[in-house]
Amino acid sequence: MRNSLSTLCDHFIENRDNIKKTFNWESAYLIPICAAMFANERQKPDANKMKHCRDILKEQVGLFSNFRGTGKLVMITMMAIDHNPEHKLENALEVYSSLKKHFFTSQYLPLVSMMITNMAGSVRYDTIAARTRHIYELMKHDHPFLTSSEDSVFAALLAMSELTDEQIVEETKRCYDCLKPEFFSGNAVQSLSHVLALCEGIAEDKCRKTLTLFNALKERGRKYGTNYELATLGVLAMIPADEASVIDDILSVDRFLSEQKGYGIFGIDKKQRLMHAGMLVTSDYIGVPDGLTSSTAVNAAMSLIAAQQAAMCAVIASTSAAASSSGSGGA
Repeated sequence: MRNSLSTLCDHFIENRDNIKKTFNWESAYLIPICAAMFANERQKPDANKMKHCRDILKEQVGLFSNFRGTGKLVMITMMAIDHNPEHKLENALEVYSSLKKHFFTSQYLPLVSMMITNMAGSVRYDTIAARTRHIYELMKHDHPFLTSSEDSVFAALLAMSELTDEQIVEETKRCYDCLKPEFFSGNAVQSLSHVLALCEGIAEDKCRKTLTLFNALKERGRKYGTNYELATLGVLAMIPADEASVIDDILSVDRFLSEQKGYGIFGIDKKQRLMHAGMLVTSDYIGVPDGLTSSTAVNAAMSLIAAQQAAMCAVIASTSAAASSSGSGGA
């Protein structure tokens, strides 16, 4: 395994274990995602800072606020990553107010709010919120039975892209039509199509690369998940690197994770483990600036970063929904 990737893997496991010690009652599915978020920023979680962020959250939002719902640990993580968590939450609440003018409140809006504060200036909050709603309506028009509040995450990412609304609709549709015959879950394919729409390139080529990667991993004995994991596959397929090298890296990280506590028989299953491996490989490639000497290369890297955030938010949203559903079932 390459040194940079090996170091990233070690940091990921260390981050996961440290977060678990501090928030051991939180979801076993969310903790690795938060660990990966710190790893993406090449940061290590500070227990005292995370507790401080938790306290800020308690002080600033009510007990029944969606900021303190099933995705609370994600909110804490996003604040802790920032150098000024108080200001981060203040901006997120401002975006949240703008979004609530256009959306019914949901557990996904805080994720969208935090994401927008990372990628946009405050003068654009109202404009982005309105465009997010418009893009969401276009999604719903094309797929009324598939589109739900979870898709507001992707709508926000697309709203901050340089694509026109018409380009977004066309690109997403072409990707969806190309991929749907290959996968059972229409909802997962829709999420994957949104991720691919964020990346540069011809729709058919992007879909072909995604399917080639999926089949190549399957041939090597690793079947990639086709539910909420699918969005991260699109990110991997768009990495500007040799496909064989990417596959070798994924398999190396997957083997490493299989030897770690929490990924065994009674831990996280093989499909999620492979998704975590893919996220780490993507993070390693994105974190390497070598070769980004042209504007085209820089734009491609930025597209990958945006797509990775979208994929991670999809995972967070899905695991949050699963946790919520489980809690309701036991009531």
